[in-house]
Amino acid sequence: MRRAFLFVLDSFGIGHAPDAAQFGDAGADTFGHIRARCAAGQGDAPGLRGGPLKLPNMERLGLLQAAQLAAGRQASDTGIFGFFGSAQEVSSGKDTPSGHWEMAGVPVTFDWGYFPDTVPAFPDDLVAAIVRKAGLPGILGNCHASGTEIITRFGEEHMRSGKPICYTSADSVFQIAAHEEHFGLERLYELCLTVRGLVDPLNVGRVIARPFIGDDTTSFKRTANRRDFAVPPPEPTLMDRVVAAGGRSLAVGKIGDIFAHRGISHLRKAPDNMAMFDAALDAMSDAGDGDLVFANFVDFDTLFGHTRDVPGYAAALEAFDARLPEALSRLQPGDLLLLTADHGCDPTWRGTDHTREQVPIIGAGPGLKPGSVGVRATYADIGETIAEHLRLAPGPHGNSFYNLMRADA
Repeated sequence: MRRAFLFVLDSFGIGHAPDAAQFGDAGADTFGHIRARCAAGQGDAPGLRGGPLKLPNMERLGLLQAAQLAAGRQASDTGIFGFFGSAQEVSSGKDTPSGHWEMAGVPVTFDWGYFPDTVPAFPDDLVAAIVRKAGLPGILGNCHASGTEIITRFGEEHMRSGKPICYTSADSVFQIAAHEEHFGLERLYELCLTVRGLVDPLNVGRVIARPFIGDDTTSFKRTANRRDFAVPPPEPTLMDRVVAAGGRSLAVGKIGDIFAHRGISHLRKAPDNMAMFDAALDAMSDAGDGDLVFANFVDFDTLFGHTRDVPGYAAALEAFDARLPEALSRLQPGDLLLLTADHGCDPTWRGTDHTREQVPIIGAGPGLKPGSVGVRATYADIGETIAEHLRLAPGPHGNSFYNLMRADA
């Protein structure tokens, strides 16, 4: 039996990419800077965590060695029981769809449409069309912002006026925050569909519904009912290929939204990383021969990367690491577990946006040998490796490193 499990620690970069300067990110290092801050006592949070960053399970898989490779240094595999490496992105953006599509075998070779970091951020004719088609009294925000900060700024006015909060970021995205009860969840989804049609000519990657609850600025909280309305990938992805070969793709978290629900056999959602880990474990138990479990753990990015919360990010990493043995214990002969990321979001970096970084490749499986798989020139190598493991025909992008992991190679 052959099964594959791909876990994405959203935004867990391990050092700036070779082209990071083009994105203003030369020197960014999500993992390295969190680790350094914790070692210096700057990652402490009373009642949450303290001291050096403790990731023993990922380190046994080769996380430190992966970071060394990303920095251009040699890495010894002594004492490591997993395979390890790093991957560089060739897609033109540093956003969620670009990273996920590329690791699924479809690099983004075109330029997304972005909104300028100005106030207002959206063109007047676009805003006018949204207000007219959706029957709105207007919009709030109309700027670049983080999701938690803009709800604090405009949440109460939104509840009084009925105007949705619209904002963007350095990603190709149009985000809409609205109160689940005062505005209505289904109404928010319908609004996002309207906006999706209006921004298609602008080549915007995602329209995201960001529902929240609460009575005032002290109690506002985003809910797990987020939904991404994304454009579909331009070519067949790894999931399409799995399904075409008779297998199933079991998506956990926002994977379905990222791929416009194409090539997704079953979808499991959950409100936070630990609940998503539970869902991923359930998917592992349900998976059969030829199946792929593709899970995204989004809290690293949305709750701690964008908000530049080093202690929170460190605590989330430690919580994930503590549960990793549960996934490893479920591996059977013929299984492959691979951990990676889609981009960086260095919580020590300026601003609130993603950072252009290399991502880790670490993992294990019965019958797979430990050691380096090197520095990969594209995330697509991840998808091609999983494809070869599942005995799928090669795709047009990327090169498999499966032979480097096979014990009989």
